[in-house]
Amino acid sequence: MLVIVGALVVTGCVLGGFMMVGGNPVSLWHPNEVIVICGAALGSLILMSPAPVLKAAIGGVFGVLKPNPYSKVAYEELFKALYELFLAGRKNGMIALEEHVNDPSASGIFSKYPALLKNHHSMEFLCAGLRPIIDGKIKPDQLKMLLDVELKAMEHDHHKPILVLTKVGDSFPGFGIVAAVLGIILTMGAISGPIEEIGHKVGSALVGTFLGILVAYGYVGPVVTAMEFLGESEAEFNKCIATAIASFANGMAPIMAVEVARRGLSASIKPDGHTFEDMLKEASKG
Repeated sequence: MLVIVGALVVTGCVLGGFMMVGGNPVSLWHPNEVIVICGAALGSLILMSPAPVLKAAIGGVFGVLKPNPYSKVAYEELFKALYELFLAGRKNGMIALEEHVNDPSASGIFSKYPALLKNHHSMEFLCAGLRPIIDGKIKPDQLKMLLDVELKAMEHDHHKPILVLTKVGDSFPGFGIVAAVLGIILTMGAISGPIEEIGHKVGSALVGTFLGILVAYGYVGPVVTAMEFLGESEAEFNKCIATAIASFANGMAPIMAVEVARRGLSASIKPDGHTFEDMLKEASKG
């Protein structure tokens, strides 16, 4: 939502300033310039991106238009779910967690926390982190290394769409110049015509440069930065999961394993100690 508001502010300020000095917004509308610039940018994106990266880039752009899913409510559900899982594992043995990990949608624990269950990537990471210690395939002190390797791979995958979109954003001013040069070529062909026609064609060419710069720095650049922040939020959420699982696997009590994960959060989303204790008491009653 904030991304949309920001885009509207950028557009409003640019058009407002233009109109304040007597400009007519209609004079900025040249579909041919838009086709050249946006078409070339889209083509370059397709050229440089493998299919999975292209899909992730498109999904990332739409993702920043939605509210951030890694809110305080999301962390509250995560802490409650982890605490319940760890209590069950401590009380009945790790094998008791197998039914929850193998089919989270049918789990009596996960079904209480719909926001967490809807977060497929983090749920997959959580279940994959618990599965090796349930199966006994790995020693508890080796689990942290396994989770760290997976976190680094996820971070690497996240940066791929950001890289290609950054390059596309950087290319927009260049494509604007291409559109402007094409417009000047057309102007040269009509140089012997009426002065009004020449002025119109020069104005159209300059709009190409204007649009290229505006789109690069007013829209694409901020959207890519918003994607980076969203990726950092996802990484912090998954690191929280990894910390809690590794702590529990190494013998910490359920409440302390979740507490260690809470301590690693940034101040903006970290619940205070009293709120944290209350939410865990609520989870234990459930």
